[in-house]
Amino acid sequence: MKRTIFSNQLLPWLLLAPQLAITFIFFLWPAGQAIRQSFLREDAFGINSSFVGLANFRALLDSPEYLNSLQVTAIFAVSVTVMSMGVALLLAIAVDRMLKSARVYTTLLVWPYAVAPAVAGILWWFIFNPTIGVMPYVLDMVGYDWNHISSKTDAMLLVVIASAWKQISYNFLFFVAGLQAIPASMREAAAIDGAGPVRRFFDITFPLLSPTTFFLLVVNIVYAMFDTFAVIDATTEGGPAQATNIMVYKVYFDGFVGQNIGSSAAQSVFLMAIVITLTIIQFRWVEKKVEY
Repeated sequence: MKRTIFSNQLLPWLLLAPQLAITFIFFLWPAGQAIRQSFLREDAFGINSSFVGLANFRALLDSPEYLNSLQVTAIFAVSVTVMSMGVALLLAIAVDRMLKSARVYTTLLVWPYAVAPAVAGILWWFIFNPTIGVMPYVLDMVGYDWNHISSKTDAMLLVVIASAWKQISYNFLFFVAGLQAIPASMREAAAIDGAGPVRRFFDITFPLLSPTTFFLLVVNIVYAMFDTFAVIDATTEGGPAQATNIMVYKVYFDGFVGQNIGSSAAQSVFLMAIVITLTIIQFRWVEKKVEY
């Protein structure tokens, strides 16, 4: 492989400067500020601050509300990841079997990805609204009284469906690309040997999709932990009774609404540490089962 050698040593740094500036301004600097503020406590007016060490972190671990948000986030992230990836895989398999209308089918399925998370949340809020929504009326016909305003289970189902729906299109595109990269001769050979569709999927198709599945697993967990803030804010605002108050929304609520900057910063540091830990675990142990 031919290597590129720059005669001017300053040129590579100039080419990297815009990306390095963006990384520093929008990632490293805010992260450093959050870590610094997590060791401080401000007065009620936000004028003076004092160093309190690890007091903010200890207060979080002793807080029932924060421990509840950890549990809610775990349930929410797993549910969104499983639902969005599962539905996307089923749709990708359906497209892989289609011949004439595959392009139109793919185009229609990609459209939801262009919808902003806040808009997606409002859309599903209207669909499941107990007063004017279509789904509560349909569910009432089968004997289920839907009300996400008062029911914790219904509220969690609403935010999971809205968040997963937004991510299905993204997962679908990668699964379709992964399926099309699998040689058709391998599945045809298995069919000639007598393997049915289910066995061909689990013995050939799914193992060969493992790199794509692993990549989407990491992306979807990060999406559920961070990018679903707008969905939560537009639908339930963390309620009812903290049932959908995931960690990223609690960071916002405590910091910008409650004006408890120290606690909010400590929560953001905890959240960053959890995501980094999950990513390391995925790459160290889960990736070992991936066949490239």
